Amino acid sequence: MKLPPRDTARYCAKPDPSKMAVLIYGNDAMRVALRRQALLAALLGDGAEEEMRLTRLPAADLRKDPAALLDAIVAQGFFPGLRAVHVEGATESLAKSILPAFDDWAAGDAQVVITADQLAAKSSLRKFFETHSNTLAIAVYDDPMDRDEIASELSRAGLSQLAPGAMEDLTALARTLDPGDFRQTLEKLALYKMGDDTPVTAEDILECAPRSTEADMDDILNLVADGRADQIAPVMARLRAQGTNAVGLCIGAMRHFKTLYTAASDPGGPAQGIGNLRPPVFGPRRNIMQRQAQNWGAAKLENAIAVLFETDLQLRSAGRSAPDMALVERALVRIAMLARR
Repeated sequence: MKLPPRDTARYCAKPDPSKMAVLIYGNDAMRVALRRQALLAALLGDGAEEEMRLTRLPAADLRKDPAALLDAIVAQGFFPGLRAVHVEGATESLAKSILPAFDDWAAGDAQVVITADQLAAKSSLRKFFETHSNTLAIAVYDDPMDRDEIASELSRAGLSQLAPGAMEDLTALARTLDPGDFRQTLEKLALYKMGDDTPVTAEDILECAPRSTEADMDDILNLVADGRADQIAPVMARLRAQGTNAVGLCIGAMRHFKTLYTAASDPGGPAQGIGNLRPPVFGPRRNIMQRQAQNWGAAKLENAIAVLFETDLQLRSAGRSAPDMALVERALVRIAMLARR
């Protein structure tokens, strides 16, 4: 039978041990692997591989020996407990080797978990699992993790307390990362909060989120907007080492401060202004930009934009003498000093 997508996370966390077999398929190999990992861990418990209760059967081995799956299903283990066989990388061409193994399956035999790439609707492998009363077909889509899935991952990582708004921030982060990177971020967050009983905040999430050149640009723009002029030089050095383009950095700064100006100028105030932005600002960045817009005010933001506009003209001028990144760094320091006034 088909398992509805809304029930997938719940089933993988608490699978039915009486099922004969489960097929997990989809385009994204990482998402499929995470579903399979969760299902086998919940089904077999700890120590399954050490106790030889889990048999891994690559598709290549099954091609060489079509009887290998049946042998693994009926094999008797040395340790008590449920057994499972994982057939990895199955394809439609293997259906003739896989399906006959279920003809004589009986209670007490190993449960079979098959993972595959995307399968067509007419696939005989998929049709078997969708129509048999004692099997499940789980389609894994490329959609971001929903709140239930994130809550399950948080529980697995030992993160039970969230500050107001933290779940929204994590949901926004899940839209930008693939599931494997998102799970690693939660594990990093769990280590970051080890020994800390306070709820997970937006700042904690921002600290543990994957970093990139764009993250370094965000860092320097936040330093400037917060008036921390003394901390600008080290981040600029890092951006220079990464080959960041001075004009691109100036444009990014202009965009950031224009966004703050739009929010600060909103008749309903910066909080409403941030909420009215299009495209919307999600996650921890929303709280940071709201605070910056409140602290600056529209008048000072106009001055900051004027400095950046002047710097952009200098960068595009043929007669400049200072290096491009030096011009941008000087402008950012000037703007950071404005924040203190």
